[in-house]
Amino acid sequence: MPEDWIQIIVPLGSAWLAGSLIGLERSYHGRPAGFRTHALVCIASALLMLATVHQSEWTEGLPVEAITTDPTRMAQGIMTGIGFLGAGVIIQEGLTVHGLTTAASIWITSALGIMFGVGYYLPAIITTLIVLIVLSFFRWVEARLPTQLVLQHVLRFERSRLMSEREVRDMLEAQGFEVSKFGFSLSPDRACFEYSMLISTLNGDNVERLSDVLRGTPGVVSFRLVPLGTGN
Repeated sequence: MPEDWIQIIVPLGSAWLAGSLIGLERSYHGRPAGFRTHALVCIASALLMLATVHQSEWTEGLPVEAITTDPTRMAQGIMTGIGFLGAGVIIQEGLTVHGLTTAASIWITSALGIMFGVGYYLPAIITTLIVLIVLSFFRWVEARLPTQLVLQHVLRFERSRLMSEREVRDMLEAQGFEVSKFGFSLSPDRACFEYSMLISTLNGDNVERLSDVLRGTPGVVSFRLVPLGTGN
């Protein structure tokens, strides 16, 4: 096999493998950008860098002043373009944002493609292993770490059976919640009074207990408990 073929096949093959491994982890966890997306991103980045690194071969015959070899400019263009793809997998549902980890994985996959494309194999291989560890093992660690659960809480009362702010705070604190950003509103027909706030707890079971308490509280017309945070 000619040496120039090896210089093309090895970077592209390495990028394909790295992107596929990262994409498999994303596909396994049901993310919108998975196996095929990451593989294509990594290969595309490597291909564009190869075209830049070997620019002298496909510009042979052109005047010297017409040839500009600057791989860093191509790398900057790739990373700028990949930002649009990453933004496309970030989804906001209400007050919760999903897809940040997948967007980050697309970004690092593109960077790996650049590294493979210019033949910088050792750091690219090490980084691929680190990315796989972060996406898989760190998920297991994260699930076992104590994490504060923050929720938006909206509580509506009949105006004639209204609990005071102090009573609401005491009830929430008794269920293991901390309260912040307390707000008030009155319905247009003036029949209902609404409290809105952020509440937080270190025990996710407290949410179900609070729901049970609110369902049995006289005067409660409706309530809403919406977790805040990001999805992977």
